[in-house]
Amino acid sequence: MVQGTVNWNTQVDREWLQEYVDDWVAFYRKVTVEGNVASYIPELAKADPNHLGISILGKNGTAVRSGDVDQAFTIQSISKVLSFIIACVEKGVGYVLDRVDVEPTGEAFNSIMHLEMKSLNKPFNPFVNAGALTVTSMLNGNTPEEKLAPILELLEKIIGYRPVINEQVFRSEFETSARNRAIGYYLLETGFLESDLELTLDTYFRQCSIEITVDDLAKIGLILANDGEDPNNEEEIIPRQVARITKALMLTCGMYDASGKFATYVGIPAKSGVSGGILALAPPRVRNTQFPFIEGCGIGVFGPALEERGNSIAGIKLLKHIASQWDLSIF
Repeated sequence: MVQGTVNWNTQVDREWLQEYVDDWVAFYRKVTVEGNVASYIPELAKADPNHLGISILGKNGTAVRSGDVDQAFTIQSISKVLSFIIACVEKGVGYVLDRVDVEPTGEAFNSIMHLEMKSLNKPFNPFVNAGALTVTSMLNGNTPEEKLAPILELLEKIIGYRPVINEQVFRSEFETSARNRAIGYYLLETGFLESDLELTLDTYFRQCSIEITVDDLAKIGLILANDGEDPNNEEEIIPRQVARITKALMLTCGMYDASGKFATYVGIPAKSGVSGGILALAPPRVRNTQFPFIEGCGIGVFGPALEERGNSIAGIKLLKHIASQWDLSIF
């Protein structure tokens, strides 16, 4: 891979930056053979496991894109970030956090066992399925369309177009939803759900089936990196407090039961989905040495070959390498 120290201020240096990222993507694409696509959802099983792409977006439109950046995919669990933001905006942060905790679990994202064994008075966090279903049930509206509207409106404001819901993926998830239904029935019995179970599940599967690209994820990440504000025009897109809590949850709970290792070895807020997407970000930082995207950036990654915990196997290694080379870690 390309190595060496570069001053990233000139046009030549930006060309070098593109060459660096192209080289890294080509190198880590080889790792995809070690993972597997999410075969338990039939439509996701059709993904090409060799795909790998990354988009990095900074202030004033500074961007680097490499690999399979034009490949659309469904947002899956990354949607939990958006539903949490909307629930906090609609109901208030205090209301939401009274009903969903902010603690990492150490358990799989779709675990049922821990709900009963640990005698919880609320789900661990909004990014495990039990917490996500609870959050989705809080969203205003009496139909899936009404509940989803603010999420789609937020996305449209950030990415510049209204994304579609992939109906094939939605149907595939709906028809293979036994585990999520089991979680839903437990939540219903224990009084966590605030809307009808079928309405909650239908909305949740649809929010997971929103179709996006790595460029879209990078745009979302850039807004979060700047505490909910568009750094190019200083418009507040997400309330500052909500953006900061969201980033904290991404850092501690965003990568399923590998969140602790990711925080330790990569050190940036991130949220993954079983389609292979990763939403990540680096806030503005102060360093004595000049690094790329020193003023903060949003990062979108797509690599559908997953490791055993459900995260993109090549995507994690690529992010770890970039975070190390560019000193992105918040620690």
